Amino acid sequence: MEKSHKWRWGVNRWFVLVFIILGFLAARAYPPVLPHIQLPAEAYSHSPLFVLPFIGEFYWTNTLTAMLIADSIILLIALLVRSAVKSGSLIPQGFSGAIEALLEVIYNLTESTAGKWSKAIFPYFATITLFVLVVNWMELIPGVDSIGFLEHSDHGYATKELSTRLVTILPEEVDHGGYALIPFVRVLSTDLNFTVALALISVFMTQVFGARAIGVNYFSKFFNVKGLFKRPIFGVIDFAVGFLELISEVSKILSFSFRLFGNIFAGSVLLFVIGTLVPVFVQSGFLMLEFFVGLIQAVVFGMLTMVFMAQATQGHGEHAESPAD
Repeated sequence: MEKSHKWRWGVNRWFVLVFIILGFLAARAYPPVLPHIQLPAEAYSHSPLFVLPFIGEFYWTNTLTAMLIADSIILLIALLVRSAVKSGSLIPQGFSGAIEALLEVIYNLTESTAGKWSKAIFPYFATITLFVLVVNWMELIPGVDSIGFLEHSDHGYATKELSTRLVTILPEEVDHGGYALIPFVRVLSTDLNFTVALALISVFMTQVFGARAIGVNYFSKFFNVKGLFKRPIFGVIDFAVGFLELISEVSKILSFSFRLFGNIFAGSVLLFVIGTLVPVFVQSGFLMLEFFVGLIQAVVFGMLTMVFMAQATQGHGEHAESPAD
């Protein structure tokens, strides 16, 4: 009978110790430098790829590269789960089993909230949650935000050539002739364009589900003018309430966008600063913190989208549907 070899801290603690020592030596040989921090995504070139009418110049940025990587990871996950399902195993195990368990939890939440609309809303809930989760966790991958190309800066750092076309930045800041690191890949959630686009999709599809469930009368909660002439006082109140509902829908775009962007961007800056001050061991604790922050933000974004969609399918006022319907 073969014995399975499992991780044992008492036997393999030297493995962790070796990584700590190597990290300490690497930090002493090449002290970490605070990366270049800015809100807009960095473009690979100063000249645009093309110009779009009414939109303007289009640049390829490092967050677009991150989006392609995240899309590839999602497709790879789908292919792995598909192959596990086709294998005929009734009980998926390993990675495919974990994905199935996650999707089952997401579907149960959707079914308990949206009722008969759960099958239509579930794909949006699952897709947004998985995609945002992968995007957020990319900041934990070594090399993201730390490997890139050098660009001249007025207050940059000195450089040291390691080999042909391989240069590292030194912690010595210079006034003239310095360089700043522009990463090849930057976390997509730190780009406000991405969070705003995702928020627009979420809010727009919420209105679509509301119109599908209730019809044209769904929009009467935003533009309620029926009682202006029949009951002037109450009609004005109803109209004001509808206007507040419209403001509430617009504010969802802002809250969705800046909640995700603010948390992930602040987390990235925190990792930069901690990695510069204490580069060896303390940063691991903050990496674990960002692991949970990325998970929570993905679940919050997806769940709020699902809840708003479920609420939109429910009637309001005289258009309310009974639970039996």
